[in-house]
Amino acid sequence: MSSPIVRLLLWMSLPGLCLAGGDAAARSLNAKIGRIETAVASLREVRVRLDWPAQAQQGELQLQAASVVAPDLGYRFSDVSWRCPLQRDGRGGWRCVGELRSGRGAPLRLALDLGVATTDARLSRGAAVVALHRNAAAPDATRIDLTRVPLAWTQALAAQAWPEARFKGGELDAQLTITAAERQPLRVAGPIALRGGALDTPDGAIAAERLGAELRLDARFGDTTRIDLDGRLRGGELLFGNAYLALQQRSVALELSAQRQGTQGWQLPRLLWRDDGILSAEGRAALTPDAGLDALDLDLRSDDLKPLRDGYLTGFLGLAGLGQLQLSGAMQARLRMAGGELRAADASLQNATIDDPQGRFRFDGLTGNLRYSADAPVASALAWRGGALYGLDFGAAQLPFTSGAGELRLQRGVSFPMLGGQVSFDGLRLRPPAGGRGLDIRFGLGLDRLDIGRIAKTLDGPAFTGELSGRIPQAHYADDRLDFDGGLTMQLFGGSVSVSSLAMERPFGVAPTLSSDIVLDDLDLEALTGVFGFGSITGKLDGRIDALRLVDWQPVAFDAVLRTQRHRGVPQRISQRAVQDLSSVGDASFVGSLQGMLIGFFDDFGYARLGISCRLAEEVCHMDGLGPASKDSGNKAFIIVQGAGLPRLDVVGINRRVDWPTLLERLEAVGKGDVKPVVQ
Repeated sequence: MSSPIVRLLLWMSLPGLCLAGGDAAARSLNAKIGRIETAVASLREVRVRLDWPAQAQQGELQLQAASVVAPDLGYRFSDVSWRCPLQRDGRGGWRCVGELRSGRGAPLRLALDLGVATTDARLSRGAAVVALHRNAAAPDATRIDLTRVPLAWTQALAAQAWPEARFKGGELDAQLTITAAERQPLRVAGPIALRGGALDTPDGAIAAERLGAELRLDARFGDTTRIDLDGRLRGGELLFGNAYLALQQRSVALELSAQRQGTQGWQLPRLLWRDDGILSAEGRAALTPDAGLDALDLDLRSDDLKPLRDGYLTGFLGLAGLGQLQLSGAMQARLRMAGGELRAADASLQNATIDDPQGRFRFDGLTGNLRYSADAPVASALAWRGGALYGLDFGAAQLPFTSGAGELRLQRGVSFPMLGGQVSFDGLRLRPPAGGRGLDIRFGLGLDRLDIGRIAKTLDGPAFTGELSGRIPQAHYADDRLDFDGGLTMQLFGGSVSVSSLAMERPFGVAPTLSSDIVLDDLDLEALTGVFGFGSITGKLDGRIDALRLVDWQPVAFDAVLRTQRHRGVPQRISQRAVQDLSSVGDASFVGSLQGMLIGFFDDFGYARLGISCRLAEEVCHMDGLGPASKDSGNKAFIIVQGAGLPRLDVVGINRRVDWPTLLERLEAVGKGDVKPVVQ
């Protein structure tokens, strides 16, 4: 059963119940009323029966109604019945207390006092009580007091203003005055206290749990519905789309004015939210008929960004994989939306720090303002003191911006120091989501002589040396994907490594994915194998790694081919340690013209060619080399190292399918020197 309020209001139209006191000898009295109309509710097919035994001090009253409807309050009941012992109150009035039922709902207890000039009623179920008082001197006003009333009892009334809301829990205390004056809208006003409120909407876009509040309500229902709320929220959790608000036990000041005409969307001319020390917001808004955000003009202020994440930002940050982002500093902002799209934004930061605990990025000392305009041009500038990208430190920079026609642009190219070199940005253009399109960012990127040794040390990689330079004319971010035109070139081990077709998915989100093609040219094998602790191999190495794909920075797919190229004056020798390491990693064996223990007398061997390939898919490395080992081996064994000179030594792969995790374990063991020499 929903709210019992209408069941009490029906007594406003029944002063004729006192007819039972007219004749002490009367045995029974029956009345049938087709329709009763009041300012609040209408009753149909009403039956009243009074049985009063002769000389008795009380009679039995039975009342039935086929339906009770209060359209402005949203309540509708059927098969309403009430039975009670009717008796005089000794002051010229009547009193009746009994069980009230509606349909198949659980019964309630209704106590009614019909005084000479007043009407009082008390409806209860367990600890929940609804008390009503009317005075003939003020016939248009009815006082209703609620005590520990389940929030669900107000579902129908709330549906008049918010039909999508579904109340799931909580209790109300209230002292409400309902005014139903002729030719005036129905008005409900008074203080309300809520404990443990819980609600949601069918689409899950709005929800609340454990919500407490002390508010004053003033609502008018009619052709135009107007609701004014002011007071304080007392803790709880709120969800609005992607915005998750965790109030915990904090007290938040709230003021809200809302009005709607017919089926039009809500207008919110007054919004105020004040969570002291964390966030204050003030402005106005408008909603579409389906409760979407149509217009917004909002001023925001946070004097301490540190608690802002847990209180207000976890919903947005979680979608981007930044749920643990650390913030500090202060912020002021103003947002203006129209037609459901952002028209203007102005954010000012004071000595702010943004730090990702996962080490993906950090910005220190963010100061200045950032302004966006969908209309007339505006200028702004933002600076940072320093920061880091994936643990790689960079220096200070100042970024001058201009904005207009729905785009934020960098006025000129900007560079800042990083890893002993320079990083530059230019051509930055940012378009926020609009017209069904998501965020779109384009920029150019330049890297000049970055120290690869410092990169390797920061990332706990091998002790590489060299420089990283390159130019990406344009990078494009859209739909959570970052694509790069152009490429990067690294000078490594006396040769070069070129990266192209570079793209990233979810660059700062969960499980970021990177894809690229890599070309290696004239790398010095002696320097390369020395860094990896792989024995010693001399010569020049070329190769390619096509369709490389990393997920959360771990390789999951690639097609790699590595080959040596003979250069005049460059010796091609391979040490016995390198032969052993190569064999242990690639499931290979070695054979030579000298058999058995004789090979152990030689430190290194000449070779004509060296080549190996791996196509990684589904955690299996499909291996190949320079070609079949022999005609007799079919397609199973393949040559990795083709020997030359005396003593001649060939290294032959014997397994074309190698488990990728096992291969990584072997490479790690080689780097640590855990592979013991074995002479065949």
